[in-house]
Amino acid sequence: MDLVVRLAPAKINLTLAVLGIRPDGYHDLHSVMVPLDVADRLSVSPLPPGSVDTLHTTGFDPGPAADNLVLRAFAAARRGAAGPWRAAGRAGDPPALAARLEKRIPVAAGLAGGSSDAAAALDAALVAWDMELDAETRHAIAAELGSDVPFFLAGGPALSEGRGERITPIPWLRDDDERHDRPGVLLVTPAVPLSTPAVFRAWDAGARNMAAGARQASVHLADELRRGMASDALTVRAAILASANDLAPAALAVEPALVPFKRALMRLTGRAIGISGSGPTHWALYASHPEAVVAAQELRAAVADGRLAAPGARPPFIVAARILAPVPRRDQ
Repeated sequence: MDLVVRLAPAKINLTLAVLGIRPDGYHDLHSVMVPLDVADRLSVSPLPPGSVDTLHTTGFDPGPAADNLVLRAFAAARRGAAGPWRAAGRAGDPPALAARLEKRIPVAAGLAGGSSDAAAALDAALVAWDMELDAETRHAIAAELGSDVPFFLAGGPALSEGRGERITPIPWLRDDDERHDRPGVLLVTPAVPLSTPAVFRAWDAGARNMAAGARQASVHLADELRRGMASDALTVRAAILASANDLAPAALAVEPALVPFKRALMRLTGRAIGISGSGPTHWALYASHPEAVVAAQELRAAVADGRLAAPGARPPFIVAARILAPVPRRDQ
């Protein structure tokens, strides 16, 4: 079997409203999420009989291999595929897999890199085994792996609801060009990983916005995209979207050093600055990708000459990204 290679894109939340706490302890969300062309690279190949799943990583440290979502995705995919595998007359279970993960997305950054890796691993495993699972089964496996994982099955921008298990693909900007250069996104991730559970606990404890602006902005953005939104309309709303994250106050409460850091970013860029998910990644919208590239270069220079002091033991991760337009899903 040839090597199976998948890219696992990062995401940002253009909006994130926390609607309340569910009976199961999770939080009800309403969030417009978009995938980016900043991505991890996952390579997968089958191993001989009697082997066990293996994972080799390079780049950002994803933590202990035993806790990695790639290996958990392999195990979950194997359980889901076991029945069809045997029904096809194949003995035993689908074989073990060897994976190489190039981590290009910072960890614990609000970019859902681990969740994206899990979705990529699920797809790569099924291809490596020459197996098909229906969309409902793949979605159930994804939801079992984590709240953000189902989003990456959508193949483009989507509305995420519930704890993240309800995903509705939505159209992207009607005038997005073929290179997806409009708009551009500047990403700045300081080296202070934030625990998503810790940020939600801070929200539960009262570190939150009292107004309902995030929910209104999130519903409005989803509706506008469905009707056919233009890129200039999105960038005009950048300041509203940057403030439409109910978890931002909680993230700043968990890591107070992000408060002066965000202010410095606003001063240096002259832009509204949002926080993705539970942080600490900060983002800004630009009219085009080349403009975001220039902004990234200027911020790297500001870090180098001391004008931008960033928390953490190493310089921040700074990159210009494109938002990925929808692509056909496997179940379509």
